[in-house]
Amino acid sequence: MRLVIKVGSSTLVHSSGKPNIRGNEKLCKVISDIKNAGHEIVLVSSGAIAMGMGKLGVSERPEDMPGKQAMAAVGQCELMYAYDKMFSEYSHVVSQILITGDDIREDCRREHFKNTVFRLLKLNVLPIINENDTVSTAEISVGDNDTLAAIVAKNINAQLLVLLTDTDGLYSADPKIDKSAKLLHIVNNLNDDILAYAGGSGSLLGTGGMETKLHAAQICMECGIETVIANGSDANILYDIVEGKEVGTRFKVKL
Repeated sequence: MRLVIKVGSSTLVHSSGKPNIRGNEKLCKVISDIKNAGHEIVLVSSGAIAMGMGKLGVSERPEDMPGKQAMAAVGQCELMYAYDKMFSEYSHVVSQILITGDDIREDCRREHFKNTVFRLLKLNVLPIINENDTVSTAEISVGDNDTLAAIVAKNINAQLLVLLTDTDGLYSADPKIDKSAKLLHIVNNLNDDILAYAGGSGSLLGTGGMETKLHAAQICMECGIETVIANGSDANILYDIVEGKEVGTRFKVKL
């Protein structure tokens, strides 16, 4: 199976802004094990701005563009250093790909991107993709790596997109407010009722919320790719997802 795993800032970084060392180590261990089982994995990782904030001791996410880009410039180095160190312990080589919207929209640049990813996978390298926050402008304002992950999955013909976040999946209502809210394990059709369940951003460190995740699922469902939204606090959940077990919310596609 070829799968794209998107990891959000809330999974990678504690609320203090410092790296979640134990969680990140476990994530890299599980991903390495899944790769060892023969699966191809592309990792779309948020966290550059949050890591930069932690590195510089900044407690509040900057609101101005140069501030965000400065945090990303510092944090991207920290993020890739951590990934390289942790994956090396399991004999896996990582690569960094930073892209902007133009790299996907323009035919020639999109083909170069796809060819690079395919060659890296052939070399058994783990591509780690992030938006190029240090030069992006419109995209960084949204911080929408969920959509980026869906576009990557679509372009590399993945079979599955996994969106790891800080919630168990899609609920019928906000479980923090409504105790009767139910977790939806299977979604076969992204109709208006399902889309209405989306809320706003759930983390101070990230800017994506359930709305962007449903948009990502919609992109993938339209091209025959299943999507799973699940809680990334315990990386072992990836084993269950790959095995097709009922965890999180799985957006099914018609065969």
